Amino acid sequence: IVLLFSFILTSNLVTASCCYVSRRLSQLSSHDPLWRRHCKKYWLISEEEKTQKNQCWKSLFIDTYSDVGRYIDHYAAIKKAWDDLKKYLEPRCPRMVLSLKEGAREEDLDAVEAQIGCKLPDDYRCSYRIHNGQKLVVPGLLGSMALSNHYRSEDLLDVDTAAGGFQQRQGLKYCLPLTFCIHTGLSQYIAVEAAEGRNKNEVFYQCPDQMARNPAAIDMFIIGATFTDWFTSYVNNVVSGGFPIIRDQIFRYVHDPECVATTGDITVSVSTSFLPELSSVHPPHYFFTYRIRIEMSKDALPEKACQLDSRYWRITNAKGDVEEVQGPGVVGEFPIISPGRVYEYTSCTTFSTTSGYMEGYYTFHFLYFKDKIFNVAIPRFHMACPTFRVSIARL
Repeated sequence: IVLLFSFILTSNLVTASCCYVSRRLSQLSSHDPLWRRHCKKYWLISEEEKTQKNQCWKSLFIDTYSDVGRYIDHYAAIKKAWDDLKKYLEPRCPRMVLSLKEGAREEDLDAVEAQIGCKLPDDYRCSYRIHNGQKLVVPGLLGSMALSNHYRSEDLLDVDTAAGGFQQRQGLKYCLPLTFCIHTGLSQYIAVEAAEGRNKNEVFYQCPDQMARNPAAIDMFIIGATFTDWFTSYVNNVVSGGFPIIRDQIFRYVHDPECVATTGDITVSVSTSFLPELSSVHPPHYFFTYRIRIEMSKDALPEKACQLDSRYWRITNAKGDVEEVQGPGVVGEFPIISPGRVYEYTSCTTFSTTSGYMEGYYTFHFLYFKDKIFNVAIPRFHMACPTFRVSIARL
């Protein structure tokens, strides 16, 4: 284009030059390789898809734009997240991928907006054009959590079910559920309008104020600033291996790579998770679960086999208050560790502050030398609840 307009400036035949430029731009607009870049950038169309559809790049761009053009600012990020998630889960959690529904139609989403009387965020609509949530099955796409007496698995709701749970009551006004757990009744919500101290498009877990008489006093644990932020960050945690896959389920434990300690042939690593459904801001009660992995090197000598006898914990909250706990075994067990063997268990703790950390050690004895005991370090691991906002009803 710069070259063409420089031609105009150096020519005395301005009118003829303008005709030339117009003709050349018209030719360029139909030059198919130029449309290839836009198809890949905005719609993530691959060479294989182009071959299957037997269309030129220009017609592919125009056809796709006529279908989802209103989402051009969101489509690539949302589509990539869905593609990455399905590719990662297909060999690991095939039933979960099969539970996904086909995309909703524009008229379906328009009907939901008419039903709830609010506009849906464009990035939310874009995602639901690709997949309209999932069937209500276990395990849920949005992660699970399991303790000895507590289980949670969150399904991604389809748009019609979500519309049925749209809230107009005080405390959750203009909030649309994104997920649902059939075991706990827990949902993550998106605020489709700014109201009651919430920002538009924020994603959050509700947290009723247990000390307030006003049922509208609902605090928020904020999970994402927008639908895109919420969904893509979750997918990134899954496909990076940050959230482990255990028995065909995604468990939302976060592991810090530096949270590992090795003593001799034994390595201890820890991952943690915050449980909003068991936590409250008022009174301050923040519930965390942690998963510990104890592994002996496969290269260790057979005589290094040992058994765990006891544990010692030093627990420190955000105020610096320290509690020490010592007891036999772990979760009622006395595991035996031998070369190449892994033992994992889950436990939990609570803080009256929004964060804290734990550290300690296990005491073992050798199986072949029962009178010989030794300690194995547990690395310090930190726990912090998400940002929260206090209900304006209480304020």
